[in-house]
Amino acid sequence: MIRRTSPRPPAVEGLRAYGLVVAMWVRSTMAYRVSFVLTTLGNLAVTGLDFVAILLMFAHVDALGGFSLPEIALLYGTSSASLGLADLAFGRTDRIGRRVRDGSFDILLLRPVPVLAQVAADRFALRRAGRIVQGAAVLGWGMARVDVAWTLPKALFVAVTVVGGAAIFAAVYVAGAAFQFWASDAAEVQSSFTYGGSTMLQYPPTIFAAELVRGVTFVVPLAFVNWLPVLRLLGREDPLGLPGWVDFCGPLVAVVMLTAAGLAWRAGLRSYRSTGS
Repeated sequence: MIRRTSPRPPAVEGLRAYGLVVAMWVRSTMAYRVSFVLTTLGNLAVTGLDFVAILLMFAHVDALGGFSLPEIALLYGTSSASLGLADLAFGRTDRIGRRVRDGSFDILLLRPVPVLAQVAADRFALRRAGRIVQGAAVLGWGMARVDVAWTLPKALFVAVTVVGGAAIFAAVYVAGAAFQFWASDAAEVQSSFTYGGSTMLQYPPTIFAAELVRGVTFVVPLAFVNWLPVLRLLGREDPLGLPGWVDFCGPLVAVVMLTAAGLAWRAGLRSYRSTGS
């Protein structure tokens, strides 16, 4: 008697394929451990220069936009750690435009593996974990120095904020990759919303124009990565005067953005036309 196994759901199959490809690249990386350690430390040092610039700034001022250095560290740490997680998992999606131009994207379509899993795991670079470590270190320092009465729910709120922010950045990565099916030379546009957005979120919203704050709240809702949750932790009102419950909507916004990005990816994949090369 032949027992038929039920097919795995597409999401499960995609995660399994992603894990297998990532494991392959990790094994390849660990074959040269000294090189891995050096490049990871270099990545950590380079990403840390952003916070060094903030430290130099606070050598001349006591507050920036009404925020002290430990409060800025909360913004910096949550933003950097969230981007680091998303960049580690989905950072290679910026290569889609190049693959579309040179025709190598066809190879991904021939494999019996979900295309997005292949794209996200392609050349998985474990050294990018340096950004996560550096961001988490600054976040931990800020939490220890900021004037907040920490409780377990507040600590969990910070953890959820970081994970939710990573999901929001992941959605931006996927949406940017989908856009490259129509505009194949648009990797810089994707970077402006990921790396550029993360840099903006490292500073308090009070130093930016109200129009920009509205744009990153209602158009591309990056404010839910850390601005609104951190303002809630610090007991501050947001510049737009939104209801207090909005500060807790980060995970919901992440789900909506991931759903929209997934639909955009499917539409882009259906529109793909091979170069024939």
